[in-house]
Amino acid sequence: MGRRPCCDKLRVKKGPWSAEEDRKLVSFILANGHCCWRAVPKLAGLLRCGKSCRLRWINYLRPDLKRGLLTDAEERLVVDLHARLGNRWSKIAAMLPGRTDNEIKNLWNTHIKKKLVKMGIDPVTHRPLDHAAVTAESRSGDQMQSQELQEGLAEASSDDSGGAEALLSSLWGEDNNISALLDDMWQFPTSEHDDPTAGGGSGGGCLPWDDDEGICEWLLEEQEFIAADVESETLVGESSTSR
Repeated sequence: MGRRPCCDKLRVKKGPWSAEEDRKLVSFILANGHCCWRAVPKLAGLLRCGKSCRLRWINYLRPDLKRGLLTDAEERLVVDLHARLGNRWSKIAAMLPGRTDNEIKNLWNTHIKKKLVKMGIDPVTHRPLDHAAVTAESRSGDQMQSQELQEGLAEASSDDSGGAEALLSSLWGEDNNISALLDDMWQFPTSEHDDPTAGGGSGGGCLPWDDDEGICEWLLEEQEFIAADVESETLVGESSTSR
């Protein structure tokens, strides 16, 4: 549910106020006060909306209302208050007796703001315009530097990956002899009873475990070597313990 309207829109008069309407409103408020603005039109005998009566009284009919442009002291006060309060025109008008918020807002937008710009002051931040421009330039420069750094890192990573791929392809290419070199490194000497011409064309002979006799001889040699190694370690440990 919305807020209840202050009057019946069909019976409300719109448009400029007449001198007779102004006289009725002024006489009623001076005699009784404005009390509730919704009840003022009916009590004063006006076919107007309560909001219209309030704005007419505050902006045009108040006895203490000041007319004309702001004085130099009032302009300085408006500028100081705007620097602290921003566009809170009602609070600014409360500090200037006889001035309305609507009047101060209009004077700010049409006169005071342009005057500050000519003086080299930003009307929003109340700082010198050169300082605002330098701040904007520094921010844009920082953004450009960060963007360039990101692009450089991306290019470096792509170059590193490309160089690694090129190195691997050069090492394991078809024209390279790395595979053959590795095969030669893992060749075992042939047994005395093996045929040197055998070996499947690899030129390295057959391995010790290619036949039963070869694997038996190889296992015996390994066992003798391990036993001798263990015996030597045992003797060294006993001699060190006796000392």
